[in-house]
Amino acid sequence: MNHLDQSPAGTHEKTVPSAPSLGSLFLTFLKIGSTAFGGFMALISVVQNYAVVRRKLIEEEDMLDGISLATILPGPVAVNVVAYVGYRVRGVAGAVVCAVAVLLPSFLLLLGLSYAYFRFDQVPAVEKFFMGFIPAVAAIIAAASWNMGKKAITGMVEMLITLAAFGLLLGIGGFVVTLGIISGSGIIGLLAFRQSSGPPSQPKKERLTGARLNSAAAAMVAVPFLSMDLALAGKLFVTFAGMSVLLFGGGYVFIPLIQEIVVTGHGWVTQQEFIDGIALGQVTPGPILISAAFFGYKVAGLLGAASATIGIYTPPALIMLLSARFLDRIKRSPAIKASLRGIRAGVIGMIAAAAVVVALTAQPNWVSLAVFAAALIALLRFKIEVAWIIPVAGIAGLLLY
Repeated sequence: MNHLDQSPAGTHEKTVPSAPSLGSLFLTFLKIGSTAFGGFMALISVVQNYAVVRRKLIEEEDMLDGISLATILPGPVAVNVVAYVGYRVRGVAGAVVCAVAVLLPSFLLLLGLSYAYFRFDQVPAVEKFFMGFIPAVAAIIAAASWNMGKKAITGMVEMLITLAAFGLLLGIGGFVVTLGIISGSGIIGLLAFRQSSGPPSQPKKERLTGARLNSAAAAMVAVPFLSMDLALAGKLFVTFAGMSVLLFGGGYVFIPLIQEIVVTGHGWVTQQEFIDGIALGQVTPGPILISAAFFGYKVAGLLGAASATIGIYTPPALIMLLSARFLDRIKRSPAIKASLRGIRAGVIGMIAAAAVVVALTAQPNWVSLAVFAAALIALLRFKIEVAWIIPVAGIAGLLLY
């Protein structure tokens, strides 16, 4: 109820809404996950409308705090925000239920697409369809780099960090270089942007309800499918879990990092399969990191897809929940703010380099150039949702190649 109840003393107080059941949360976030096309901000907006505006489960300020925290922590921003909202509403169980529900639709859809891809990828029509994907994916990454850069690059120091990251990733590449860019950008940011304004003010103590966080690990990392090849599934989980804690700046940083690991390092997929997996991840309503299911499926089938997906999402979600207990201190720390300012600039350079890497795998002809230009204009000028770009590009490839 949203009306005001009158107390015996004659004062008026807002009725505190009861927390929804776990089943209700699951169905609600399952619906959100089925329709959340358009990027992570679209998903966050829908969650905000449900949790703050319609149900008044948390305060607007609390929602904004969660978004701010998710932005500065590793991993997918939208899924971390979903876990944060679930934790605020129903503790650890709520976080697990909301995160699983919002990811389930895109995971199941990508499983079906992965099966079709590896079953029919030799059909000429399918090959042409994916040939149209590649320049569109490059345009999507380039547009993300441009949009993020307009906000993150505000001075010469940020510009130099961005250019250095771009050049290092293209010129040298590799996992070590990627890690060096992230850590080096953070150190430069700490040195260049930290203001000597004295110690931060003492934050208010946070007392969050819910079960202990150590019970979340067992619930969130449990492998839902059984298989004889548990060792390979475990390797997938550990590999993707390790990468997940390095994903600062959003899912697009996943592209150069995962490319180095699954293509060059382990040889689990080919370069073409990698690009196609990223494209398929864009078709689904979920975040780009759901592409992990595609790579896991190629390596170990259904269990591999589940292991890679759980691995890529679990560590950031746990970090998010643990950090929520120290939210004020994290937000107000000058050192963390300064370091993240440098990291964001480095991330922009990494994303721009990823766009070049993807673009170089496209067919060198006028069709690829036209698809790239049309997708870039649609994204930057007309603000067309990403969910429409990939299918249209595939149809263009089918008709024009």
